[in-house]
Parts: sequence; structure tokens; C-alpha cells
Amino acid sequence: MSEAIEILVVEDNADDLDMTIRALRKAHIANHVQVARDGVEALDFLFCTGAHADRRIEDAPRVVLLDLKLPRVDGFEVLQRVKGDARTRHIPVVVLTSSTEQRDVVETYGLGVNSYIVKPVDFEQFGRAVGELGMYWLLYNRPPT
Repeated sequence: MSEAIEILVVEDNADDLDMTIRALRKAHIANHVQVARDGVEALDFLFCTGAHADRRIEDAPRVVLLDLKLPRVDGFEVLQRVKGDARTRHIPVVVLTSSTEQRDVVETYGLGVNSYIVKPVDFEQFGRAVGELGMYWLLYNRPPT
């Protein structure tokens, strides 16, 4: 792979995915984005299995934007697997969800999420939030080397 994937967006809702990609483009940070439409695709990408068996696990994304309500494998399990594996636990995971349930917030932080953000309903707010997320995790945050 010639250029590293910087952001893995895990989202099954086509409208939310479109808004996320548009917001990243508007912030000029959509060049190296990989999309997974369910938890199985996300895990295959992150752990270099299935369709992504040719990747190296060391080529991890700089941040994962993770929805919780996903088909096949939900976001909680994806988060648990990522944070439970020494090879991937350093990857920042930001839950980007419509769930305002306090139990979801508590559970994801218990599993090691780096940030929990409720998707704004308004596109302009949503775009600003996603753009700021991308800027923070890609430009300001210093990952371990």
C-alpha cells in the first residue's frame, strides 16, 4: 500500500457515512480514509484478515471513527477487540453515534474508548464536529512511536 490509511470510518448508515466523508473533505482530511460498513469489515481491516489479509497490522489507521449500532458485529465488540489486543490498543477510537444512552457512554469508556461523541442532527454542526475530530487526531495528537 503506497499511502497509509489515516482514518477508518465504521458506519453502516449511508446518509451518516456521506455526511462524514463530506465533512472530512471540507476539512481537507479525506485523502486517506477507509470505510467499513459493519463490524466484521472493521475487524478484518484492523486485524488484516479476510479481504485485508495483504495489509500489515503495523499500518494501523491514526484514528477510528466508530458507530455503535452496526450489523453483524456491533461497535462495542469492535471496541473490545481493538482495545483488548496489544497490537491495536494504541489506536485512538472515537465513538461517533446517535446514542445518548448513559449506559453506552459508561460501557464504551470501560472498554477503553478515547472519546464519545453524539452525532449532531444538523449537518453544519455535524460537519464542524467531524472536521475538528479529524484535525485533532491527525494534526495535534501525538501517537506513541
